[in-house]
Amino acid sequence: MSDSYVINEKRELILQRVKDHIYKNGGVVKKNQLNELGIDYRRILDFVEKGDLVRIKSGYYTVRISDFSEDELVATLFPDAVLNLENALYAYGYLAQKPYGWKLSVDKNTSKSRFKLDFPQVIPLYAEPETLKLGVTKIPMGNAEMQIFEKERLICECLKYEDKMERELFKEGLLAFIRDPKKDVAKLMKYARDRRVVKKVQTMIGVWL
Repeated sequence: MSDSYVINEKRELILQRVKDHIYKNGGVVKKNQLNELGIDYRRILDFVEKGDLVRIKSGYYTVRISDFSEDELVATLFPDAVLNLENALYAYGYLAQKPYGWKLSVDKNTSKSRFKLDFPQVIPLYAEPETLKLGVTKIPMGNAEMQIFEKERLICECLKYEDKMERELFKEGLLAFIRDPKKDVAKLMKYARDRRVVKKVQTMIGVWL
């Protein structure tokens, strides 16, 4: 048995350990999670260079990007973020077309380097930590879950950050909410007070409620 055969067999065994570890941890792992295996990090870099693993972004690895839908990838990479504005409107069925990119509300203290991705495009909306706990629920995103604001809180966000939205999508989302028979007006007004957009709610959509 040649030395090259033994080396290659050892490499394959280590690679399989790494892959098993990644799948066990939901399909995406951070560098420090790979360190738990006690494998020299240069070995991980070699796997990436040879195409056996994929580095999604700095410090995050998976086996195959194709294992994930775009939605699942976002939900897996940003479990602490909250889906907001156009993306949340689309998730609730208030927009006909899926928006380009992902607008996510995140803690203002979050490292900006987290969002340096070639794909998918993520647009962070930095917020005070306490505001990320108000009116938050979860929705399924493929085999993952994503945090999202309740629809009434979402409409207050759209009114508060109208200047960050495309005008036509802003209008389409508001009209769809107005037509939604399951909307909760009392809850809307509560969030409007919390988010200080009561006047906007009254002048822009109050006449229709």
